[in-house]
Amino acid sequence: MKIGIVGLGLIGGSLGFDLRQRQHTVVGISRRAETGDLALRQGAVDIAATSLEAIAAAQLVFVCTPIAAVAPAVKQLASFLPASTVITDVGSVKTHIVKAASLHWPNFVGGHPMAGKAEAGLAAAEAGLFDQRPYVITPTVATPPNAISLVEEVARSLGCHLYRCPPETHDRAVAWISHLPVMISAALIQACLSESELDVMQLAQQLASSGFRDTSRVGGGNPELGTMMAQFNQAALLQALQGYRQQLDQIIDQVASQDWPTLQQTLQQSHQTRPQFVDRPPAH
Repeated sequence: MKIGIVGLGLIGGSLGFDLRQRQHTVVGISRRAETGDLALRQGAVDIAATSLEAIAAAQLVFVCTPIAAVAPAVKQLASFLPASTVITDVGSVKTHIVKAASLHWPNFVGGHPMAGKAEAGLAAAEAGLFDQRPYVITPTVATPPNAISLVEEVARSLGCHLYRCPPETHDRAVAWISHLPVMISAALIQACLSESELDVMQLAQQLASSGFRDTSRVGGGNPELGTMMAQFNQAALLQALQGYRQQLDQIIDQVASQDWPTLQQTLQQSHQTRPQFVDRPPAH
């Protein structure tokens, strides 16, 4: 199959590696020719170009741009792709993207492969990034079944665990387990920076180890991506932030009132329920 990838960053490049390994012909589109040249040298694509028209003959197109650029890219693609081509994306927000992109292309299927790394860009791309990772497909009632089947077939070939849900359900779920942690993690870093005593700050920086590294990692990630998560999933993220603030206020009250038994109950419940989020077997 001839597959186009628009955007050769971490996700687009990693897709290219895996799709080429599965004997697909991959055409990669990047804004800068240098990126395409690197993708060719690394073996992420068969053909590299800076013009979208280079993927005019593709049967499937992955749009791997930032969230704000997905719908504009689909609008451009719609001017020359054959009607049979299926377009999908990899964005972490689905309601906005699916609604906007579907207006330009009926054969659009919202998708979100939930895999990533701390590093960004094509240089960080790697084969096997999606293996054993969740891949969420978010069709609507108007999405053609054959388009859904094609995207799911390719995702399954990458070794992904498939999930299917409405775009709105996806956005509420990822607000809790992906977008909220980014904001909490960023707030943790900002709170530490508010320490007024220089010697305390310096000692904290020297002592910071795995606990701080784990809880601060996503807050130290791509600022553009974090901002777009908030911008395009605002309602669900605000609901999650407000829920978190309520829980944090309760813990503050427990500590301030020295209510150690209740605090222990809170921590015990967290200890018991965390595996439900991080150790669950895949659904598919």
